[in-house]
Amino acid sequence: MIHIAQPQYLLLLLLIPFFFLGYWWYLRAQKRRAARLGDKELVDKLMPDVSHSKGWLKVTFFSLAFFFFVLGLARPQLGARLQERETSGVEIMIALDVSNSMLAQDYSPNRLERAKLAISRLVDKLAGDRIGLVIFAGESFVQLPITTDYVSAKAFLNSIQTGSIPIQGTATADALMTAARSFSTQSEKSRAIILISDGEDHEGDVLETAEAIAQEGIKIYCIGVGSPKGEPIPMGGDMLRDKDGNIVVTKLNETSLREIASAGGGEYVRAAAGEFGLNPIIDNIRSIEASKFKSVVFEDFDEQYMYFFGIALFFFILEMLIGTRRSRVKLFK
Repeated sequence: MIHIAQPQYLLLLLLIPFFFLGYWWYLRAQKRRAARLGDKELVDKLMPDVSHSKGWLKVTFFSLAFFFFVLGLARPQLGARLQERETSGVEIMIALDVSNSMLAQDYSPNRLERAKLAISRLVDKLAGDRIGLVIFAGESFVQLPITTDYVSAKAFLNSIQTGSIPIQGTATADALMTAARSFSTQSEKSRAIILISDGEDHEGDVLETAEAIAQEGIKIYCIGVGSPKGEPIPMGGDMLRDKDGNIVVTKLNETSLREIASAGGGEYVRAAAGEFGLNPIIDNIRSIEASKFKSVVFEDFDEQYMYFFGIALFFFILEMLIGTRRSRVKLFK
Protein backbone atom coordinates (compact mmCIF):
# COMPACT_ATOMS: atom_id res chain seq x y z
CA MET A 1 0.00 0.00 0.00
CA ILE A 2 1.31 3.43 -0.98
CA HIS A 3 0.73 6.31 1.40
CA ILE A 4 1.28 9.97 0.44
CA ALA A 5 2.41 11.90 3.50
CA GLN A 6 2.11 15.41 2.01
CA PRO A 7 -0.39 15.25 -0.86
CA GLN A 8 -0.76 19.03 -1.09
CA TYR A 9 2.45 19.20 -3.10
CA LEU A 10 0.83 17.16 -5.89
CA LEU A 11 -1.02 20.33 -6.92
CA LEU A 12 2.31 21.54 -8.37
CA LEU A 13 1.89 18.95 -11.14
CA LEU A 14 -0.73 21.26 -12.64
CA LEU A 15 2.15 23.52 -13.70
CA ILE A 16 3.58 20.97 -16.17
CA PRO A 17 1.21 21.79 -19.08
CA PHE A 18 2.22 25.43 -18.73
CA PHE A 19 5.87 24.50 -19.39
CA PHE A 20 4.92 23.25 -22.86
CA LEU A 21 2.51 26.13 -23.40
CA GLY A 22 5.19 28.61 -22.39
CA TYR A 23 7.74 27.11 -24.79
CA TRP A 24 5.18 27.14 -27.62
CA TRP A 25 4.49 30.79 -26.87
CA TYR A 26 8.24 31.50 -26.88
CA LEU A 27 8.67 29.89 -30.33
CA ARG A 28 5.71 31.81 -31.68
CA ALA A 29 7.12 35.10 -30.43
CA GLN A 30 10.51 34.18 -31.87
CA LYS A 31 8.95 33.56 -35.30
CA ARG A 32 7.23 36.93 -35.16
CA ARG A 33 10.52 38.67 -34.41
CA ALA A 34 12.22 36.77 -37.24
CA ALA A 35 9.44 37.77 -39.64
CA ARG A 36 10.19 41.42 -38.97
CA LEU A 37 13.78 40.87 -40.14
CA GLY A 38 12.83 39.62 -43.57
CA ASP A 39 11.83 36.54 -45.49
CA LYS A 40 11.38 33.43 -43.27
CA GLU A 41 13.38 31.10 -45.57
CA LEU A 42 16.25 33.58 -45.68
CA VAL A 43 16.27 33.92 -41.88
CA ASP A 44 16.31 30.12 -41.51
CA LYS A 45 19.34 29.92 -43.79
CA LEU A 46 21.12 32.53 -41.67
CA MET A 47 20.52 30.33 -38.53
CA PRO A 48 20.97 26.76 -39.81
CA ASP A 49 22.11 25.28 -36.46
CA VAL A 50 19.02 26.23 -34.41
CA SER A 51 17.01 23.09 -33.44
CA HIS A 52 13.43 23.52 -32.27
CA SER A 53 13.05 19.78 -31.74
CA LYS A 54 15.85 19.89 -29.18
CA GLY A 55 14.01 22.67 -27.44
CA TRP A 56 10.91 20.50 -27.14
CA LEU A 57 13.09 17.65 -25.87
CA LYS A 58 14.60 19.92 -23.20
CA VAL A 59 11.11 20.96 -22.06
CA THR A 60 10.06 17.29 -21.93
CA PHE A 61 13.06 16.28 -19.82
CA PHE A 62 12.58 19.29 -17.55
CA SER A 63 8.90 18.38 -17.11
CA LEU A 64 9.80 14.78 -16.28
CA ALA A 65 12.37 16.01 -13.74
CA PHE A 66 9.80 18.36 -12.23
CA PHE A 67 7.23 15.54 -12.13
CA PHE A 68 9.47 13.19 -10.13
CA PHE A 69 10.70 16.06 -7.94
CA VAL A 70 7.11 16.87 -6.95
CA LEU A 71 6.44 13.20 -6.22
CA GLY A 72 9.45 13.26 -3.92
CA LEU A 73 8.12 16.35 -2.14
CA ALA A 74 4.81 14.55 -1.58
CA ARG A 75 6.75 11.84 0.31
CA PRO A 76 5.35 8.53 -0.95
CA GLN A 77 5.63 5.84 1.70
CA LEU A 78 5.28 2.07 1.80
CA GLY A 79 4.61 -0.38 4.60
CA ALA A 80 1.16 0.41 5.99
CA ARG A 81 0.56 -3.16 7.07
CA LEU A 82 -1.10 -4.24 10.29
CA GLN A 83 1.22 -5.86 12.78
CA GLU A 84 0.56 -7.38 16.18
CA ARG A 85 2.89 -6.07 18.85
CA GLU A 86 3.37 -7.11 22.44
CA THR A 87 4.17 -4.62 25.19
CA SER A 88 4.27 -4.85 28.96
CA GLY A 89 3.08 -2.39 31.55
CA VAL A 90 0.14 -1.48 33.74
CA GLU A 91 -3.32 -0.18 32.99
CA ILE A 92 -4.27 3.10 34.64
CA MET A 93 -7.74 4.59 34.62
CA ILE A 94 -7.91 8.18 35.83
CA ALA A 95 -11.25 9.33 37.28
CA LEU A 96 -11.28 13.14 37.11
CA ASP A 97 -13.81 15.27 38.99
CA VAL A 98 -15.24 17.99 36.67
CA SER A 99 -17.89 19.40 39.00
CA ASN A 100 -18.12 23.18 39.44
CA SER A 101 -16.13 23.01 42.69
CA MET A 102 -13.06 22.19 40.55
CA LEU A 103 -13.13 25.80 39.31
CA ALA A 104 -11.92 27.05 42.69
CA GLN A 105 -8.66 28.94 42.35
CA ASP A 106 -6.60 27.61 45.26
CA TYR A 107 -4.36 26.30 42.44
CA SER A 108 -3.32 28.34 39.43
CA PRO A 109 -5.34 28.88 37.31
CA ASN A 110 -7.87 26.56 39.00
CA ARG A 111 -8.16 23.03 40.37
CA LEU A 112 -9.32 21.45 37.11
CA GLU A 113 -6.69 23.04 34.87
CA ARG A 114 -3.94 22.18 37.36
CA ALA A 115 -5.12 18.56 37.40
CA LYS A 116 -5.19 18.42 33.58
CA LEU A 117 -1.63 19.77 33.44
CA ALA A 118 -0.42 17.12 35.88
CA ILE A 119 -2.12 14.34 33.90
CA SER A 120 -0.58 15.65 30.68
CA ARG A 121 2.89 15.53 32.23
CA LEU A 122 2.17 12.02 33.46
CA VAL A 123 1.25 10.91 29.94
CA ASP A 124 4.60 12.21 28.68
CA LYS A 125 6.38 9.84 31.06
CA LEU A 126 4.45 6.69 30.12
CA ALA A 127 6.07 4.00 28.00
CA GLY A 128 4.21 0.78 27.29
CA ASP A 129 1.58 1.47 29.94
CA ARG A 130 -2.06 1.93 29.03
CA ILE A 131 -4.10 4.89 30.18
CA GLY A 132 -7.80 5.74 30.15
CA LEU A 133 -9.88 8.63 31.40
CA VAL A 134 -13.26 8.86 33.12
CA ILE A 135 -14.79 12.22 33.95
CA PHE A 136 -17.57 12.69 36.45
CA ALA A 137 -19.80 15.18 38.22
CA GLY A 138 -23.45 14.21 38.80
CA GLU A 139 -22.84 11.26 36.48
CA SER A 140 -19.80 9.71 34.82
CA PHE A 141 -18.72 8.52 31.40
CA VAL A 142 -15.56 7.30 29.68
CA GLN A 143 -13.82 10.24 28.05
CA LEU A 144 -10.97 8.07 26.73
CA PRO A 145 -11.01 4.25 26.52
CA ILE A 146 -7.89 2.45 27.73
CA THR A 147 -5.13 3.00 25.17
CA THR A 148 -1.41 3.44 24.47
CA ASP A 149 -2.17 6.28 22.06
CA TYR A 150 -0.72 9.04 24.21
CA VAL A 151 -1.25 11.73 21.56
CA SER A 152 -4.99 11.07 21.54
CA ALA A 153 -4.96 10.93 25.33
CA LYS A 154 -3.62 14.48 25.54
CA ALA A 155 -6.06 15.67 22.87
CA PHE A 156 -9.04 14.29 24.80
CA LEU A 157 -7.63 15.73 28.01
CA ASN A 158 -7.42 19.25 26.60
CA SER A 159 -11.11 19.21 25.67
CA ILE A 160 -12.30 18.59 29.23
CA GLN A 161 -14.13 21.36 31.10
CA THR A 162 -16.72 21.59 33.86
CA GLY A 163 -19.43 21.85 31.21
CA SER A 164 -18.47 18.45 29.81
CA ILE A 165 -21.07 16.96 32.18
CA PRO A 166 -24.20 19.13 32.53
CA ILE A 167 -25.52 17.33 35.63
CA GLN A 168 -23.81 18.69 38.73
CA GLY A 169 -22.94 16.63 41.80
CA THR A 170 -20.13 14.25 42.75
CA ALA A 171 -21.08 10.72 41.72
CA THR A 172 -17.80 9.19 42.87
CA ALA A 173 -19.14 5.66 43.35
CA ASP A 174 -20.50 5.68 39.80
CA ALA A 175 -17.17 7.04 38.48
CA LEU A 176 -15.17 4.32 40.23
CA MET A 177 -17.44 1.60 38.85
CA THR A 178 -17.25 3.09 35.34
CA ALA A 179 -13.45 3.11 35.55
CA ALA A 180 -13.33 -0.47 36.87
CA ARG A 181 -15.43 -1.68 33.94
CA SER A 182 -13.18 0.06 31.41
CA PHE A 183 -10.08 -2.08 31.84
CA SER A 184 -9.18 -4.51 29.08
CA THR A 185 -9.48 -8.26 29.44
CA GLN A 186 -5.69 -8.61 28.99
CA SER A 187 -4.80 -7.25 32.41
CA GLU A 188 -5.50 -9.14 35.62
CA LYS A 189 -3.16 -7.88 38.33
CA SER A 190 -1.74 -4.69 36.81
CA ARG A 191 -4.77 -2.41 37.16
CA ALA A 192 -5.12 0.81 39.11
CA ILE A 193 -7.59 3.68 39.36
CA ILE A 194 -6.44 7.20 40.24
CA LEU A 195 -9.27 9.33 41.61
CA ILE A 196 -8.66 13.09 41.39
CA SER A 197 -11.23 15.10 43.32
CA ASP A 198 -11.78 17.63 46.10
CA GLY A 199 -13.77 14.96 47.95
CA GLU A 200 -16.88 17.07 48.47
CA ASP A 201 -20.41 15.68 48.67
CA HIS A 202 -19.80 12.12 47.50
CA GLU A 203 -22.98 10.39 46.37
CA GLY A 204 -23.77 6.69 46.71
CA ASP A 205 -22.06 3.95 48.66
CA VAL A 206 -18.52 4.99 47.81
CA LEU A 207 -16.71 2.86 50.38
CA GLU A 208 -18.65 -0.29 49.52
CA THR A 209 -17.93 0.30 45.83
CA ALA A 210 -14.22 0.82 46.52
CA GLU A 211 -14.04 -2.41 48.55
CA ALA A 212 -15.80 -4.38 45.79
CA ILE A 213 -13.39 -3.02 43.19
CA ALA A 214 -10.38 -3.85 45.38
CA GLN A 215 -11.59 -7.45 45.64
CA GLU A 216 -11.23 -7.67 41.84
CA GLY A 217 -7.52 -6.86 42.15
CA ILE A 218 -7.86 -3.18 41.23
CA LYS A 219 -6.15 -0.67 43.51
CA ILE A 220 -7.64 2.77 44.04
CA TYR A 221 -5.42 5.80 44.65
CA CYS A 222 -6.79 9.21 45.57
CA ILE A 223 -5.40 12.68 45.00
CA GLY A 224 -7.01 15.46 47.01
CA VAL A 225 -7.31 18.76 45.16
CA GLY A 226 -8.04 21.93 47.11
CA SER A 227 -7.47 23.49 50.51
CA PRO A 228 -9.14 22.57 53.83
CA LYS A 229 -9.95 26.22 54.54
CA GLY A 230 -11.97 26.45 51.35
CA GLU A 231 -12.23 28.73 48.33
CA PRO A 232 -15.17 30.40 46.51
CA ILE A 233 -16.15 29.16 43.04
CA PRO A 234 -15.95 31.72 40.20
CA MET A 235 -19.02 31.49 37.95
CA GLY A 236 -19.89 33.89 35.14
CA GLY A 237 -17.93 36.86 36.42
CA ASP A 238 -19.21 36.43 39.97
CA MET A 239 -18.97 33.84 42.73
CA LEU A 240 -21.27 30.85 42.94
CA ARG A 241 -24.00 31.48 45.52
CA ASP A 242 -26.54 29.27 47.24
CA LYS A 243 -30.32 29.82 47.19
CA ASP A 244 -29.99 32.34 50.04
CA GLY A 245 -27.45 34.43 48.16
CA ASN A 246 -24.46 33.36 50.23
CA ILE A 247 -21.14 32.67 48.52
CA VAL A 248 -20.47 28.95 48.23
CA VAL A 249 -17.09 27.89 49.61
CA THR A 250 -15.67 24.55 48.51
CA LYS A 251 -13.33 22.73 50.91
CA LEU A 252 -11.06 19.74 50.46
CA ASN A 253 -12.54 16.72 52.21
CA GLU A 254 -9.43 14.70 52.98
CA THR A 255 -11.17 12.33 55.35
CA SER A 256 -13.46 11.02 52.63
CA LEU A 257 -10.63 10.54 50.13
CA ARG A 258 -8.44 8.78 52.69
CA GLU A 259 -11.26 6.34 53.42
CA ILE A 260 -11.77 5.63 49.72
CA ALA A 261 -8.05 4.98 49.20
CA SER A 262 -7.93 2.73 52.27
CA ALA A 263 -10.97 0.75 51.14
CA GLY A 264 -9.46 0.45 47.67
CA GLY A 265 -6.13 -0.85 48.89
CA GLY A 266 -4.25 2.18 47.60
CA GLU A 267 -2.90 5.44 49.00
CA TYR A 268 -4.03 9.02 49.45
CA VAL A 269 -1.89 12.01 48.42
CA ARG A 270 -2.78 15.66 48.80
CA ALA A 271 -1.91 17.71 45.72
CA ALA A 272 0.56 20.51 46.32
CA ALA A 273 1.36 23.52 44.16
CA GLY A 274 4.66 22.02 43.05
CA GLU A 275 4.18 18.24 43.23
CA PHE A 276 0.60 17.44 42.30
CA GLY A 277 0.86 13.91 43.67
CA LEU A 278 0.79 11.79 40.54
CA ASN A 279 4.52 11.00 40.54
CA PRO A 280 4.64 9.22 43.94
CA ILE A 281 1.46 7.35 43.06
CA ILE A 282 2.88 6.23 39.70
CA ASP A 283 6.05 5.06 41.48
CA ASN A 284 3.84 2.95 43.70
CA ILE A 285 1.80 1.63 40.78
CA ARG A 286 4.97 0.57 38.96
CA SER A 287 5.64 -1.88 41.77
CA ILE A 288 2.57 -3.78 40.58
CA GLU A 289 3.38 -6.78 38.42
CA ALA A 290 3.28 -5.70 34.77
CA SER A 291 1.02 -7.44 32.28
CA LYS A 292 1.72 -8.21 28.65
CA PHE A 293 -0.55 -6.52 26.15
CA LYS A 294 -1.11 -7.41 22.52
CA SER A 295 -2.25 -4.72 20.15
CA VAL A 296 -2.63 -4.39 16.39
CA VAL A 297 -0.83 -1.34 15.00
CA PHE A 298 0.40 -0.04 11.68
CA GLU A 299 4.01 -0.71 10.87
CA ASP A 300 6.23 2.31 10.43
CA PHE A 301 6.05 3.70 6.90
CA ASP A 302 9.14 3.32 4.74
CA GLU A 303 10.05 6.62 3.06
CA GLN A 304 10.51 6.47 -0.74
CA TYR A 305 11.11 10.15 -1.58
CA MET A 306 14.86 9.74 -2.13
CA TYR A 307 14.29 7.48 -5.16
CA PHE A 308 12.06 10.06 -6.82
CA PHE A 309 14.58 12.82 -6.12
CA GLY A 310 17.25 10.62 -7.74
CA ILE A 311 15.16 10.15 -10.88
CA ALA A 312 14.43 13.89 -10.96
CA LEU A 313 18.16 14.66 -10.75
CA PHE A 314 18.81 12.28 -13.66
CA PHE A 315 16.34 14.09 -15.93
CA PHE A 316 17.62 17.52 -14.81
CA ILE A 317 21.14 16.49 -15.86
CA LEU A 318 19.86 15.21 -19.21
CA GLU A 319 18.05 18.49 -19.78
CA MET A 320 21.22 20.49 -19.09
CA LEU A 321 23.35 18.30 -21.39
CA ILE A 322 21.09 18.89 -24.38
CA GLY A 323 22.05 22.02 -26.31
CA THR A 324 19.92 24.13 -28.62
CA ARG A 325 21.97 23.54 -31.79
CA ARG A 326 21.42 20.80 -34.30
CA SER A 327 23.63 17.76 -33.82
CA ARG A 328 25.98 17.05 -36.66
CA VAL A 329 25.81 13.30 -35.93
CA LYS A 330 22.00 13.43 -36.18
CA LEU A 331 21.32 12.08 -32.68
CA PHE A 332 18.43 14.48 -32.29
CA LYS A 333 16.42 15.98 -35.13
